[in-house]
Amino acid sequence: MKAYRIHVQGIVQAVGFRPFVYRIAHAHNLRGYVRNLGDAGVEIVIEGREKDIEAFLEDLYKKKPPLAKIEKVIRKEIPIQGFDRFYIEKSSTEKKGEGDSIIPPDIAICEDCLRELFDPNDKRFMYPFIVCTNCGPRFTIIEDLPYDRENTAMREFPMCDFCRSEYEDPLNRRYHAEPVACPTCGPSYRLYTSTGEEIIGDPLRRAAKLIDKGYIVAIKGIGGIHLACDATREDVVAELRKRLFRPQKPFAIMAKDLETIKTFAYVTEEEEEELTSYRRPIVALRKKEPFPLPENLAPGLHTIGVMLPYAGTHYILFHWSKTPVYVMTSANFPGMPMIKDNDEAFEKLKDVADYLLLHNRRIPNRADDSVVRFVDGRRAVIRRSRGFVPLPIEIPFEYKGLAVGAELMNAFGVVKGSRVYPSQYIGNTSKIEVLEFMREAIAHFRKILRVSGFDLIIADLHPSYNTTKLAMEIAEETNAELLQVQHHYAHIASVMAEHGLEEVVGIALDGVGYGTDGKTWGGEVIYLSYEDVERLAHIEYYPLPGGDLASYYPLRALIGILSRIYELNEVRKIIERLCPKAIESLKYGKVEFNVIFNQLARGINVAYASSTGRVLDAFAVLLNVAYRRHYEGEPAMKLESFAFKGKNDLGFKVPVEGEEIKITELFREVLEVIDKANPADIAYSVHLALARAFAELAVEKAKEFGVKGIAMSGGVAYNELIVKTVRKFVEAHGLRFYSTYEVPRGDNGINVGQAFLGGLYLEGYLNSEDLMM
Repeated sequence: MKAYRIHVQGIVQAVGFRPFVYRIAHAHNLRGYVRNLGDAGVEIVIEGREKDIEAFLEDLYKKKPPLAKIEKVIRKEIPIQGFDRFYIEKSSTEKKGEGDSIIPPDIAICEDCLRELFDPNDKRFMYPFIVCTNCGPRFTIIEDLPYDRENTAMREFPMCDFCRSEYEDPLNRRYHAEPVACPTCGPSYRLYTSTGEEIIGDPLRRAAKLIDKGYIVAIKGIGGIHLACDATREDVVAELRKRLFRPQKPFAIMAKDLETIKTFAYVTEEEEEELTSYRRPIVALRKKEPFPLPENLAPGLHTIGVMLPYAGTHYILFHWSKTPVYVMTSANFPGMPMIKDNDEAFEKLKDVADYLLLHNRRIPNRADDSVVRFVDGRRAVIRRSRGFVPLPIEIPFEYKGLAVGAELMNAFGVVKGSRVYPSQYIGNTSKIEVLEFMREAIAHFRKILRVSGFDLIIADLHPSYNTTKLAMEIAEETNAELLQVQHHYAHIASVMAEHGLEEVVGIALDGVGYGTDGKTWGGEVIYLSYEDVERLAHIEYYPLPGGDLASYYPLRALIGILSRIYELNEVRKIIERLCPKAIESLKYGKVEFNVIFNQLARGINVAYASSTGRVLDAFAVLLNVAYRRHYEGEPAMKLESFAFKGKNDLGFKVPVEGEEIKITELFREVLEVIDKANPADIAYSVHLALARAFAELAVEKAKEFGVKGIAMSGGVAYNELIVKTVRKFVEAHGLRFYSTYEVPRGDNGINVGQAFLGGLYLEGYLNSEDLMM
């Protein structure tokens, strides 16, 4: 006879792990107990014959629940205590060593619950909060560990006898499913007018009928509140845009089922797998032509963001609804956090939503829908939130740290042990409300990860970012060291982190990042290794009159670039002849147009940039594709969509002189053919020329440095034409091409790169000057 204490780490809470252990222990005639621990791990004490224990451990790995992930098993022999049976013991707040287990993310409704949802004989028939151990909310409801009901928002709903009988039965699918509930004891929905008057009747059925009639309904879900309306009606979509002050940003839509999606979008096998996964993210799919839905859902784009239902609420709404497609967009005004609380919804949505469908369960942790796009056949995560968070990313360094990310599309990352735990999507931290949300989320992550102090706080190099200022505050509060790292170094480091690379030549392409020389970077070729970091080449600097204004009015970038080629009077004539509507798009029209030229002539309020994003924006203006930026990346995204209409490569070349990629020569070539060539062909050829220039330069530098792989990251790494061209060129020259498939390529994933660089710094590979100079 033997006895062991076994500590299991990984994703082993909230996934039906304890009842699984109970069943296999009984199957092997073992005695003892299993219980949850306060570090999100599980403790098993087991007694029995040695061969039975070994068979039990084999089953532990081979037969574990589908959502469980065993990462470490620590076994220690102990004295036999004489248990008379095997049982499930009450959870403990005890933490065993430095375990790094974590609860799983929010999980879409499973097939078993979905079948019961529409079974008239089931107690939970048409009950929107139906869940079991295999599905339902996790991260969004948890307030502390261990993951027990009293540590979640469900503690406010005492279980009825029926639910408790299932909850306490180790052989039941709902054994210790913490959100378990039914119509007798669980949360419930109410339907209200915008003035707060309750509407009597079945709230979900009434809400579905109101959406069918063209009304806008706010719907409280798992991680926050959405605004929903009939996505098949152009007039209703236009009204929602008007009320939300969102004239151009694409709306996410939710389709009833996969068959419906295939009527308006192309779906590859990989995209279908992602759409139907337990994550249920928004997937950017290529529109079918002609597009049968209103164009104002995603104006000027060749893609449409689509998701499938992921909660009982959605399935019930579609059951009662005639329309098969809803707009399902986060209830927030531009740049502000997603609304999640009922009181706030009544206050802020009274002029937006006609009706509000709200439930009475709190949402401790908001989580926007995740967004992914398949680029060159591989998944590229754009926004990593519901369904992904709080799953970690492994790094090859161990420390306790906080990487605060960038300013836009923000997410932070808590480093514990050899893992980075990226947060849910935070947003635009230049807004004070978003920054407060970030503070709350950091406190929550520290609580559930049991991180009391930090060794290192890592921030962006930009001195004006609110995240940088917050990092300084937290470093002072926790007596931690502060490290600032250059934006594009962090982008490339995120690729190294995901793939476990020790050196790469990186191509970092995006809109804006504060450079070590005080200029705005964004078109960079970088060597990064454990021993060194070096900026090898970049797009030649060009002036941005008005600085940050150029990101909102890309005509400014176009004028600045053309001023490097022609006299200012000639630039004025080019703009007036080729894109006069761009002048009208300026806030103050012709007056502002004249001021821009005065700024350049006198050198007043002129920044200098190597940004690829601004280059693409400038081409979008020159080709009359887009004149304003209403949302992050808009002109460049619309230029990509326009380029997909092109078929002929016009063979543009972008020369490299020394460390500079001569982008002005590309504009000169375009202007030589702009009156005779197809504009879509020009857009297509511009993408290919840019990609070839960076690919050729990166391959040349890789061979010079003896590096075997090229890494690509930054917001432009979502561009299908550019990524595919770079990848093909790199592989044709015998090198490996890397980007990220788990970590977002844009600023939403920069925290992982920051954390990786923090590890290099603490291990003594790189010093702070390397990462800032």
